[in-house]
Order: sequence, then C-alpha cells, then structure tokens
Amino acid sequence: MPYRPPLVPHEYFVADPPELPVRARGEEGLSAVTRAEVVAADGAGVTLKAFTGAEETLVVQVGAAGEGVIRVRLAQDADARTRSSRAIALVNPGAHPATLEGLDDGSGRLVVDAGAVRAEITLAPFHLRFTDAAGGLLTEQDPGHTDISGRLRTLPFGRSLATGPVAYHESLVAAPDEAFAGFGESFTPLDKRGQRPLMWNFDAFGAESQRAYKNVPFYLSSRGYGLLVDSGLPTEFDVCQSTHSTVQIIVPDDLIDYYVIAGPTPSEVLDRFDLLTCRPALPPKWAFGTWISSGFFVDTQERVLDRAKKIRERGIPCDVLHLDTYWQTEGHWSDLRWDPERFPDPDAMLAELDGMGFKVCLWMNPYVSHLSPLFAEATDYFLKNQEGEVYVADCWHGSYPACAFVDLTNPEAVAWFQGLLRPLLQQGVQVFKTDFAEGVPHDARAHNGMSGLELHNVYSLLFNDAVAEVTREVHGHTLVWARSSFLGGQRHSAQWSGDIATSYAAMGSTIRGGLSHGLSGIPFWSHDAGGFTGTPSDDLYVRWAQFGALSPLVRFHGTTSREPWEFPAVEEEVRAAIRLRYSLMPYLYSAAVESARTGAPMMRALCVDHPDDPVAWRADLEYLLGRDLLVAPMTSPTGERQVYLPQGDWVDYWSGETLTGGRYVTVVKPLDQIPLFVRHGALIPTTEPGDTVGDHPEITVVSFGDGDGRTTIHDTDGETTVTRTGGVLTSTGPKRVSFRR
Repeated sequence: MPYRPPLVPHEYFVADPPELPVRARGEEGLSAVTRAEVVAADGAGVTLKAFTGAEETLVVQVGAAGEGVIRVRLAQDADARTRSSRAIALVNPGAHPATLEGLDDGSGRLVVDAGAVRAEITLAPFHLRFTDAAGGLLTEQDPGHTDISGRLRTLPFGRSLATGPVAYHESLVAAPDEAFAGFGESFTPLDKRGQRPLMWNFDAFGAESQRAYKNVPFYLSSRGYGLLVDSGLPTEFDVCQSTHSTVQIIVPDDLIDYYVIAGPTPSEVLDRFDLLTCRPALPPKWAFGTWISSGFFVDTQERVLDRAKKIRERGIPCDVLHLDTYWQTEGHWSDLRWDPERFPDPDAMLAELDGMGFKVCLWMNPYVSHLSPLFAEATDYFLKNQEGEVYVADCWHGSYPACAFVDLTNPEAVAWFQGLLRPLLQQGVQVFKTDFAEGVPHDARAHNGMSGLELHNVYSLLFNDAVAEVTREVHGHTLVWARSSFLGGQRHSAQWSGDIATSYAAMGSTIRGGLSHGLSGIPFWSHDAGGFTGTPSDDLYVRWAQFGALSPLVRFHGTTSREPWEFPAVEEEVRAAIRLRYSLMPYLYSAAVESARTGAPMMRALCVDHPDDPVAWRADLEYLLGRDLLVAPMTSPTGERQVYLPQGDWVDYWSGETLTGGRYVTVVKPLDQIPLFVRHGALIPTTEPGDTVGDHPEITVVSFGDGDGRTTIHDTDGETTVTRTGGVLTSTGPKRVSFRR
C-alpha cells in the first residue's frame, strides 16, 4: 500500500518532552495552599508553614532578592532546590534587606517590602498580592475560580499529585488589557496572550511555530513588571489561553521558585533581570561586521580563498568568513578535523585570510557519530541510556548517522572535548558556530546522576560555556555563534535564529523571534540573511539582506549560496545595504556597549522605549535599533507596508521628510531602500565604510533635526560625547568629530 501523508503533519523529535500524568476522572490529587502560619522572619523575608486542602504541610518563603525583586518559593521543605541546579545555577540572587510589616499586630496580613516592589500576604485564606512602591497593583494570585458546575478553571498555588508530586503551580491574575512578551526566541506574535509557551528546547523545524531553540522562563508585562521562574525543567506558561483572565505556571520540578521583578519600564526590568542572572557579554568589535558563509555544500581551501578575494575585489565589507560542515570530510562532521584533501594546508589558508583582514568561524556541535573514530575512544564521555550503555540517537532526523551526546556534566569529558577545539583555535580559528544541542533525550542518564529530562534545557548552557571557555583561553574573548540557549544565555554573546525557511512569511517570523529574544535579556542576536532552507528570489534576498544589515549582528548563510555575486541582478543593492551598516558602525557599536551594560536589547521592540503605548506591545514587524533608528523590514514583495510610528516626530532616512508619530503610515520603498526612520532631534555618529569594521578615529555626526541633544560614542579607544546646545555642536573625547545636517 503506498504511503499517504497524514492530513495534519506532526513533527516527532528524538528529544520530545515526556507528557505529564493526567488524573483519571474523579481522582484526587490537587494540593492547594489554603492558609499559612509564620514560623520565621529575618531581614530578608518570611518563612511560612503552609497548609493545603490535601492535608499536606508545605513551606512558603517570600523575601527580597534584590532591590525591586520579590522571590516566592513553595516546596516540601525549605532546603529544596531545582533539579537543574545539580548541573548549573541559573539564578544567583543576592542578599537584600526587606522591610517587614504586620508580623506582630495580629492582623493576619504581612508586607515584604523590597523597594520598587512589595508583596502583600494574607495568611487565611492564603493570598499573595504584588504592588509597586506606591501601592499600585502589579498582579496577584488568582484564587482558583470555579464555574457554575463546580469545576476549577485555574490551577491554584500548590502542587498536583499522582503517584507522587507531579508539578508545582501558580496562577496570577491578568488585567483585560495586559500584554505579555518574552519567553525566549519565540517566533509567534510578540504579545503572547492566548499562547502556551513550553520551556523545552526543540529543533524549531523552519522557525515559524511555537517550537523554539532558545527558551527563557521569563516574561515582561505591560503592567510594569517581569516574572522569572528558576527551573531548567519544561515549565509551561498558559498565558490567558485556558482562561483569559489568568496566567498559569506549571513547573514539573521539586518546587516552584519565582521572582517578581519591578520596572516600571522594560529596560528597568531587564536591568534587574541581569543582576539575578548575568550581564550580556559584549562581542569583539569585529563580530559586528558582516559574516559570509560557505553555505551548506562542499567547500575547499581554494574556494575559501577565492571567496575572500572576490569579497575584497567587489568592495563588499566583511570581517568574518564562516566555514560550515564541509570543512570536515563528508560524512565525518563529528570528527573536528580538517578534510586533508580539500584543505591540504589550513595553516597557510588561515594566515592568508588573516592578512586580508578576515576572521574565521568553524561549524561544530556536541554530538559524535557512532561511525566516528572518536566514538570508540570516548565511550566514557557520553550520556548513557537506562541500561548504562552509550545513548545513541537520531539527532539529525535521518540525514546523518545516529550520534552520541558528549556528557558535559563530566569534567573529564569537558576537558576531552575542549582538547579537540583548542588546536583549531591555536591554529588561527577565531570562533565556533555552536550548532544543535537541543537533542538530549529525556530518558538519558548523565555522569552526575541527572536524567535527560533534568539536563535537556541546561545542556545548551554547558555546551556554550565549554566552547566559550576554551575560546577565551586562546583568544581572550568568549564569542560563540549559538543556535540553542536557555536562562542566563546572554553570557554567550552571539545567537542566531536557526534553520529558517526562505519566504517573506518566514522573515516576519524571524523578526518576531528576535524581538521576543531581546525582551528575554538577549541583546546580541542574528539570523541567516536570505533565509536558510532553499534559494530566495532576488527581491527577497535584497529585503532580507537589508534586514540583516540593520540587525545587531549579520550573517549570510543558507543551504545554497548567499554570496552576493551569485545574485548578479541585485548584487549592488546588497552591497549598498552592507555599506550602510558599516557607515553606521559608530552608532551600532555604541548601542552594543550600552546593551552590554544595561541589558536593554539592541534590536528593541517598540515597547522598550514606549511602554505606555498599547500598540507598541503588539507591533512586531518593526523595531528600534538602538534608541534612535526605527527599522521596518519590507515583509511584502509589493514594496509597500504599514509602519507604526510611536509618539513624536520621525525623519524618513531616505527622503528627509518629517512625519508625526502616534499612528500607522503607509510606506512604499523601491528595492534599494529599506523603510528606515530616525527619531527627530537624534545625533547619529557615522563613518566612511571600509573593508572591515576597524577603528575609526574620524566620525561624522549627522544631526536629524534641531533642539538640544547629546549622544555618547563608545569605542575601543574610549568615549566621545557630542552635545548640541542652541544649534551649536561640540564634542569631547578621543574622536575627531565633524558635523553634518
């Protein structure tokens, strides 16, 4: 009988998460906190003995974890820790004093005051309410409403039991007009209301669904707060999907441990988020130049050098050449060894490329084929199955031999793995593209005793940490080009959106993914210009190149060539887009330095700078690049689209026309122009584009409008401040600055 595909496709993945148990009809198992008693208090918060409707006794802890941060924990005992912490600490809260009110007045009401956010606790019936410093409501626990039939519609603060504890849960009230953003690199609409993000790293299969390579259990609310869940397990957020008035959080871990983070602006929330996790790592300056890839087909030393010469001869600014899988022998992509026939003298090649001003990036991943010569020598360094044998699985969806997973919880395995990378770095390779790492099966077993379920998400952090560490050892920077990530991944300073489809629709999904990831604390992000799978049409290639050129980082890569000269009809338009990026490099690098210091994304959803504008939380096909440039990639082959301009005046970069904001405008642009607007009054530092990013001692500051203004140019030689007062422009600092209106 011939094969007939299903009516609805369903993707199966070797590392799909296990389903949570479902209680049978009438079966008991809900253990909700009903009341509590104070058992201890200190300068940071309170510990409560909690009683549940299932006659259990649990422990609730509410305290300050930083200025403007409240931490809430519910567990079997006070010492419970998330299971992923056995491999890595995801959140590192500092000690912070809290003001406690109501401990001795017999009112049954307590307040834990952390400055910009307060937790109001009612002991019986138990209830938590979170306010800002002035007492304005941010959110509060949903009491667990029942419908007319007596059925509970939301999961209350507590846990569910089957053969044992299955998951802890919490429900928080959502205002009717509240918007929610974040959750990592989610390719769905920016406002996640009505969605159900699952914190489980998947191969995203085209990057146009809720499947995500990079999940972050954190969201920002338009009500002026953020919420972070500390768990590496597959936490699920029901964002007003089951019930439109409630966000439900389900954590299949040994506790629920969450943080309410004050704003009121998204930038302030992200600043506090970084203090709990880590600051973003600033990439080397050359990383902000163009990355051009070999593409996903056979490469050779001769072709790499020819590509480099063509780039320079054709005046295409470029700093990084990426060599994808075929720098290795075909079929041996796990060996981390040059193909000796196609790359007979990599030392000479790397030296020649360095002399031409190119850095080199190599593709790699943490899986080892069972056919690789490395497999036999490293059997002690791989994850194991339930029988204690090496876990071998189809990580490539049938397109490559089954592989084992390097066990990055084993220090000896990490040292062995880094030992494969170190000689390549010492040879002159500058950076690795850290591909995959979403494939740890839930039933695997690790050296440190963790299950694959517990390890799956945080494995991406261990992988990128290991590669970043050996890169820093050799080259002094921690840059990787990562596909997967998790909470705290902003320390891995370059992440890209994975294997995206080649279409205008996919470009739209990619923009949404970048905006969501930026609102999850990741400022340095990129994507494959032109799309990855397939060959773009000439117009799509140009439009995507323009989007890439005005992204935090830019790379040209795909299953077919993305070299500009392979698109001769539009090569000039693509070169112009790249040259525009290099001319804006003083502005872009200054924005990058600010992002690394503050956590605010470079590619920022409009709500970052306009949090009180409801449209800014939903306009997800445009963004601010830094503070002053508004970019609206052309997502239609017609060359026409609607662009929302936030409040204020905006100057069309190309025509100089000033437009009033607070409204949508229809924008029509020819193929050689991306819709680009400048905040009226902005001072934009520019330079003459060169072959590479380099250092630019001479800067031209372009003034878009009148009025007083100020900007700071950050560079490797220090800071230069430019001021406009009464129409007069002055500068102080190491740069030689000229001015142009």
